[in-house]
Amino acid sequence: MIRKIKIDEARSLQRLINSAAAGGHVLERSLNYIYENVRDFWVYTGQEGQIIGCCGLHVIGWQSLAELKSLVVDKNFQRKNIGQQLIKKALGEAKELGVSKVFALTFSPVFFKKHGFVSTDKNNLPHKIWTECLNCKHFPDCKEEAVIIEI
Repeated sequence: MIRKIKIDEARSLQRLINSAAAGGHVLERSLNYIYENVRDFWVYTGQEGQIIGCCGLHVIGWQSLAELKSLVVDKNFQRKNIGQQLIKKALGEAKELGVSKVFALTFSPVFFKKHGFVSTDKNNLPHKIWTECLNCKHFPDCKEEAVIIEI
């Protein structure tokens, strides 16, 4: 089941994201970051109610643009279209909000391209995204690639 995260699940979400970050698949997220952005997150829950997948949709705003962040599926549940379902849910929300483009910064551009995203130059994205980059341990030698989709 896909739904918005509940506040008392923040620690579980952080564990899921940071386990993927330890493998170099996404960026690590602090518990404070998750609490501050809790409204951005969708989660995919298993039969026992455990969080096995997530993604965040962060609206940039005035440019009718949003960022898809922290798309993670527990390694034991991958290859079951959970990531695809999370992307679809996030893009559906973006469309409902009137957002026309969604981008992602990713270490796995091939996955996003399978779902309609295309490569774009990071310099085409608003400078606002760089505020988060400045605090990243990978800056300035980031290997993430930018992808974008029009909806």
